[in-house]
Amino acid sequence: MDRKQLRYSLLLALTALIWGTAFVAQSQATDTVGPFTFNAARLLVGGVVLLPCIRLLDGLRARAGESAAPGSRKALLTGGACCGFVLFAASAFQQAGIGYTTVGKAGFITALYIVLVPLTGVLIGKKVGAALWAGVALAAVGMYLLCMTGETGVNKGDALCFVCALFFTAHILVIDHFSPYVDGVRLSAVQFFVGGGLSFLAMLLFEKPDWASVLAAWFPILYAGVLSSAVGYTLQIIAQKNVNPTLASLIMSLESVFSALSGWLLIGQTLTPVELAGCALMFVAIILAQLPKKGRA
Repeated sequence: MDRKQLRYSLLLALTALIWGTAFVAQSQATDTVGPFTFNAARLLVGGVVLLPCIRLLDGLRARAGESAAPGSRKALLTGGACCGFVLFAASAFQQAGIGYTTVGKAGFITALYIVLVPLTGVLIGKKVGAALWAGVALAAVGMYLLCMTGETGVNKGDALCFVCALFFTAHILVIDHFSPYVDGVRLSAVQFFVGGGLSFLAMLLFEKPDWASVLAAWFPILYAGVLSSAVGYTLQIIAQKNVNPTLASLIMSLESVFSALSGWLLIGQTLTPVELAGCALMFVAIILAQLPKKGRA
């Protein structure tokens, strides 16, 4: 792996850390607001936060004598609309599912995209090496040990989270398609406003939000909006330009590890030896997936 790919892989690992810690915030928010209300608030917050960032980056480009952000307006709007719709659907099913199942099972089922991404890639003609397939298998076993130990049965929340995993698979592949052609920060902002707008409409149709409930969930909303959304998804878009989508999904699946660790550090949940073994397998899977192919310098 060259230094450039290593740098972007580390950015994806940081993304996984942010998303993993956000599971705690999302779980707490289910006690106060509905899934559409929560997602509308956090995605719109994420979009608003990025607006001054875009202006700042444009100013830095101008001072450095660089050209404007790449990509046509049509490509940006098309990509942002596609990413925003898929993100809206994935976030809605995930937030609803967390309300009916445990955080551990939700984390495992959501992260099934590590298996679904390479499978989908094969169907659309992408090549996946043996090391990546081995990494996928190890990561799946690791997540099972980490999140599913002692839990049996499939409930409504599990089914919702599985649908969420399907949409997150689509989200990774859509970003892989559009990110090389447009500015990553702008694409991220557009997807937030599209996803937030759709969530707002769904909120008006299916929920009865009130300001007291929204204000009571202000910290989870801000955490998920600023860090999980504005920072996390933007880093994902920027980093995925230079990382194979299967490898990207493996690295981002570390969110399940970071979720368990944050639960241990922040709210006193403990990790059993079996769960620690699951964490170890996850890290081994990431290292294995990044080993250079034979015959490559």
